[in-house]
Amino acid sequence: MAGAALALVLFIAVGGSVQFLNAAFGIWFTEVFIFLGLGWLLPRMGGWKPALYTGLTPLPALPTLFGFLLGVANFFALVVPIQFVAQKLAPEWLTEMFDGSRLFDQQTPVELAVILAGVTVAAPFCEELFFRGVFQRGITPRPPASPVKALVISAVVFSAFHLDPVGFVARVELGLLFGWLYLRTGSLWPGIGAHAANNLVSSVLFLAAKAMDQGATDTDTSPLAVLSLAGLGWVGLLGLMTFARHHASVWGVGAPHSDESARETRPVPSLPTLLFPWVAAATVSLVLLGVVDRRGVSLNLFDVANPLTPLKKDAEPGLQAEREALEELRAAARRGAAPMEAYHEERLRQARAHKSAGGPKQP
Repeated sequence: MAGAALALVLFIAVGGSVQFLNAAFGIWFTEVFIFLGLGWLLPRMGGWKPALYTGLTPLPALPTLFGFLLGVANFFALVVPIQFVAQKLAPEWLTEMFDGSRLFDQQTPVELAVILAGVTVAAPFCEELFFRGVFQRGITPRPPASPVKALVISAVVFSAFHLDPVGFVARVELGLLFGWLYLRTGSLWPGIGAHAANNLVSSVLFLAAKAMDQGATDTDTSPLAVLSLAGLGWVGLLGLMTFARHHASVWGVGAPHSDESARETRPVPSLPTLLFPWVAAATVSLVLLGVVDRRGVSLNLFDVANPLTPLKKDAEPGLQAEREALEELRAAARRGAAPMEAYHEERLRQARAHKSAGGPKQP
């Protein structure tokens, strides 16, 4: 539990701050230097071989593919309807406040690709290493005690880390799936596959919907469409579980490595020795970000210090046109085609003028 508390502090204080500088860079920074870093360092400091302790050892391709397909089916069967109900029940101001789609706003094509890679590659690998390989294993009692309590706790903690009350229940369900795969197979790879599938499908569907209809939102989806998708998902889930009953190889080895085999026989290096390469690499990456995207970082910091109230869906066309023009001016300022001061002045003007035309406020 102490490791989870440390991760939460670093996630909010460090990861959150870096994501303000650049969202695409911040996602990778958070995953690599917080979740992967702690996922590797905590077992190492405890005298374990990280790969063996966490279940990050080579595995036949079939269990990982099975996990990936299970993640796709689960997304439609359970995540979509759970999230649909949550969006309907939550007040509008809450869904606006925790609208994850803003992650894709004001991003260049390269940054969108980096973000997509971050949520489909870095997040599944690094988060599964920490939440399942370190946290869940660390609180799971030895047999014959039941692992169910540890499974539920790890799923709740995993969801809480996303700091999204609207998506909390859906992510608890995902945490249960990933944790169950870890318990069932003794390996991280099936859960990584399921995690990657969930993030990939959700991101691709969102970007496709955004490209086809800029006005589409989660709450615009019809209940019939949700039920249809859920039905297809359940067909997939039942088909996969039927296949698994007849092909035991999808479960891999079926158990994690024993404590004896995972125990490190060499002396554990000092804490400064273990930390130095991670801290040095993180520092160098931040310096490179400042060099490569100096104007973008400056604009992001200015935006954080001077927030704009989101416009209501039915805001006047003139206000919407002004906001679009501001985004174009921002892009030009980032490229160096417009003065930074011009963007600063226009954003401050709109921040003052658009307050009364903003989105729903918290009561």
